Amino acid sequence: MNNQSSRKIRVLIGKVGLDGHDRGAKVIASALRDAGIEVIYAGLRQTPESMVEAAIQEDVDAIGVSILSGAHMTIFPKIKKLMDEKGMTDVLLFGGGIISEADKKELIKLGIGELFTPGASTIDIVNYIKNWVSVNR
Repeated sequence: MNNQSSRKIRVLIGKVGLDGHDRGAKVIASALRDAGIEVIYAGLRQTPESMVEAAIQEDVDAIGVSILSGAHMTIFPKIKKLMDEKGMTDVLLFGGGIISEADKKELIKLGIGELFTPGASTIDIVNYIKNWVSVNR
């Protein structure tokens, strides 16, 4: 457990897979920074393994993944499995992209955090992360 009163919340943001559309991820990263959250931006074409490894190295509170490629039902479970294998039970995995309500429900059942779709309020995203960290870290 980290003592949140002694440091900023740290969030890793990245794009996993071949999807090259990073505008949404950059908007979220900027909104989080504006809210006083420290953001590590991993950028494009990450792998589940590289995201989990970066999260460990950077000692983050949360991992945010943007997926617009339609591969969310493969990528999120793979990242979650790697996190579980590394004992990262107190790190939030959340994301965003073009994700149907049925897929969102299935991923949340697997232990993935909130999944934000286009048009989601950045204030809601910031508040979700802050609330999750205050309860779980």
